[in-house]
Amino acid sequence: MVRIALTGGIASGKSFVADELAKRGARIIDADLLAREVVEPGTPGLASVAERFGDSILRPDGSLDRAALGEIIFNDPRARADLNAIIHPLVRERARELEEGAEPGTVVVQVIPLLVETGLHETFDRVIAVDVPTQTQVNRLSHRNDLSTDQARARVRSQASREQRVQVADWVIDNSGDQASTVRQVDDLWPRLVAVVAER
Repeated sequence: MVRIALTGGIASGKSFVADELAKRGARIIDADLLAREVVEPGTPGLASVAERFGDSILRPDGSLDRAALGEIIFNDPRARADLNAIIHPLVRERARELEEGAEPGTVVVQVIPLLVETGLHETFDRVIAVDVPTQTQVNRLSHRNDLSTDQARARVRSQASREQRVQVADWVIDNSGDQASTVRQVDDLWPRLVAVVAER
């Protein structure tokens, strides 16, 4: 199987690009969705997170309070590293199960926001990066998550730089324009992905 990753900074538009690829037949494995799955109430993942960060990151119903946890990890690199050490192995294992279950010949794309930060780009055959200017990320994130500009900048800074992501990418999708422009780029990319999978 050809291993293909899709990455991009926070609020860069990874989900939109992934949705467009799915419309064309790709099997999407989204690390963000899996990261939610592995910390659902009653899971070992949530128990480990609560053990490390305390009950203050739990809601009264026992579910994870993501806003409370976010305030901790985005301002504390060590805390962020501790959380990643808990979550990432669980996500990778679940992603591997889904990847292995895909039909032969399927274009399987794993959406991994922290691909560069975790060094996982080295384990993939091809990498797609969704790119936007940093200020665009800050503006979108502030609006989407109701954050102050400083909070949004801190979250953007906590990730790899645009340059680092582009450097490891085989293909770059510029999502700074309108949606029609992005769709055209996905249209151009899709036959290349199909060809790469067919060659294996």
